[in-house]
Amino acid sequence: MRVLERLDELYSIGGGVGANRVGGGAGEQEAHELAARWMEEAGFRVETDGIGNLIGRLGNGEIWTGSHLDSVPSGGKFDGALGVVAGIEAVERVGTGAVVVFRDEERGCIGSSAFIERGDLPRCFLEVHIEQGPVLERAGVPLGLAMGIVGIVRGERIFEGRAGHAGTVPMDGRADALVAAAEYVLRVRDSAAAIEDAVATVGQIDVEPAAANVIPSRVRISVDARAPDRARLDRLVAELELERPDFRLEPVPMAREPLAALRAELEARRLPVVELPSGAGHDAAVLAGAGVPTAMLFVRSLNGGVSHSPLEESAPEDVELAVDVLAAALGRLISGTD
Repeated sequence: MRVLERLDELYSIGGGVGANRVGGGAGEQEAHELAARWMEEAGFRVETDGIGNLIGRLGNGEIWTGSHLDSVPSGGKFDGALGVVAGIEAVERVGTGAVVVFRDEERGCIGSSAFIERGDLPRCFLEVHIEQGPVLERAGVPLGLAMGIVGIVRGERIFEGRAGHAGTVPMDGRADALVAAAEYVLRVRDSAAAIEDAVATVGQIDVEPAAANVIPSRVRISVDARAPDRARLDRLVAELELERPDFRLEPVPMAREPLAALRAELEARRLPVVELPSGAGHDAAVLAGAGVPTAMLFVRSLNGGVSHSPLEESAPEDVELAVDVLAAALGRLISGTD
């Protein structure tokens, strides 16, 4: 299947273990050039906007699909890339529509956030994406509907202490910045666990002066907080004292019209309709937050739902089915059929 061949081609970009197309780097640029070539070969009218988002149109191009081609370091084959190659395939089959490839999604939906500022928004947007979780695999179901996308807040906390000799400063006389940071990390865990369906992660820790025989004097940690609605997100952010977050993406529901089109195509194939939230952020959330009617079709993730890893996997038959459903749903939306 051409979609799988193209996923392999994208996966080979960047070298090293896994996908290595970090936003703003040479790997992401090479992937965009490759996608542009595929669009041009299919007869799309191709353009690039001011920040580098790639847009290909066939026909009137009012109904859009797409995703992103950047990856985390040592990422997986399917994250983002599946939505792009599936979109190109589906729009080519339908003969009208548009595919967008957003820049730099992994570091905070940079491309899609810039895109909505220009005001030329689609009438509707569908995004195919791997689930990045275990729900569909456990249910034995190939595809699912994302009913909403969580809100995300990212920030950092800095802890100041006092450097000293690791062997000569008594324990009761220390001001160890790393100990204070460690206590806060446990607070992050406990605060999120106390709020239903909320999660929070400390993924980066920078220690100064970072010497084995020196008491840490300064520690910076990152915090990623997520919750399915604004009330719970605000509560979590307040409890973690993230007063000046670097990034905030509001939680958003998916829209009735595109969800109905996807649901109709799942039912037409006699597939179970599994509804689930998205715990990951997506470009679709940015468009939905800007008022674009948006829906997401999830593809079953295997290997326990692992993602952002070379172990990320989805079955070829699930991918093929997702392309079929996407193409048919795009056709429904274009024709105005519920």
